[in-house]
Amino acid sequence: PTLDLEAEIQRLKKEKNAIILAHYYQDGEIQDLADFVGDSLDLSRKAAETDADVIVFCGVRFMAEVAKILSPNKTVLLPDSKAGCSLEDSCQPEPFRKFREQHPDHVSITYINCSAEVKAASDIIVTSSNAAEIIDQIPADKPILWAPDRHLGSYLAKK
Repeated sequence: PTLDLEAEIQRLKKEKNAIILAHYYQDGEIQDLADFVGDSLDLSRKAAETDADVIVFCGVRFMAEVAKILSPNKTVLLPDSKAGCSLEDSCQPEPFRKFREQHPDHVSITYINCSAEVKAASDIIVTSSNAAEIIDQIPADKPILWAPDRHLGSYLAKK
């Protein structure tokens, strides 16, 4: 006998009161199984609004962390525990804290693609869609420490 993987996933979702979230970059086969497909923050917000007990986040580590932050009483699972993000990897918590200590007069604006530890050490967390609007609210004479996406940071600095 062969296992009907899709039927087994559906059975487990029902049994565990689980939902599956799939980021846009996941393969179509994963997206087809998902309850929601989208960008990381939107998916986490949608999951928080459900009565699910378990969130299965098909994405990377920081995405699952955001889901847990927004749904602290739910179990959040990351199918691939090694799934990471180069931006998250480029901004480790301890060096980030030390850099912040060297620049106490700066406001720290951090792109969402970072670890929960870096988020906790930041003043403001932004997404690519709201970063410019948020930065525009910072007084012009207030220096900004931006992390971790240097390309987005350079683009925003030119605006």
